[in-house]
Amino acid sequence: MRAFRVAYDGRPYHGFQRQPTVPTVEGALFDALGDLGVLDAAADKPSGYAAAGRTDRRVSAVAQTVAFDVPDWLVPRALNSELPESVRAWAHTDVSPGFHATHDAVSRTYTYHLHAPAAEVGRAREACSQLAGEHDFHNLTTDDRNTVRALDVRVEPDGEFLVLTVRAGGFSRNLVRRVGTLVRGVAVGAASVETIDRVLAPEPLDGPEGVGPAPAEGLILTDVEYPELDFEVDEAAAASARQVFEGKRVAAATAARAAGEVGGRIG
Repeated sequence: MRAFRVAYDGRPYHGFQRQPTVPTVEGALFDALGDLGVLDAAADKPSGYAAAGRTDRRVSAVAQTVAFDVPDWLVPRALNSELPESVRAWAHTDVSPGFHATHDAVSRTYTYHLHAPAAEVGRAREACSQLAGEHDFHNLTTDDRNTVRALDVRVEPDGEFLVLTVRAGGFSRNLVRRVGTLVRGVAVGAASVETIDRVLAPEPLDGPEGVGPAPAEGLILTDVEYPELDFEVDEAAAASARQVFEGKRVAAATAARAAGEVGGRIG
């Protein structure tokens, strides 16, 4: 078996997990394996296959991790030859037959770029401090079980953005995006620090008191930790991936600049 680190721009996709009628990252991976002759057309998925997690629609990743049985020649650059440009494998390592990319991960780290030009960093950090540690996050997820989680939550300012980092062994559905909403709200004064006590209380939040998920576009799965694995970077694949994502950065920055000028010239 072999595990791969996979980076992707989540914006063109309806999430990671394969769905029958819409484009997904997992669907792109399986299509590439089929084109390479690694996945039989009659097979549902590769032998031994598992992924570290299921990111939401439009969420991106640096280190999504997938593992499955492969021929020796299948390294990241070979996989990339059939993947769309928005999905790039960049590192790999051989793993034991019993390895499971979901269950063997000891932590997952998400980074959230939250646009908050009027943010007070002190308030943002106080919010993170209150949310860190083990709590029942039932008011920040749509899940109705397994809602107790231990989070490491940190934030740093970066120009007009707050860069929020959230690390845990696992996450309930939408938890990181709702944490993002809460931290940003406290930072810009839309919510009080005391709101967090109410969110973490046993009583459910309903209606206007509820905390909705922040937009997906700023969220990135930046790391999945497997203490016993040492991934080998495929330099050619990594260089190609950096070039692809730099091109996407320039295109997005150019579009943002043009939109800003259009807005600035109106009236």
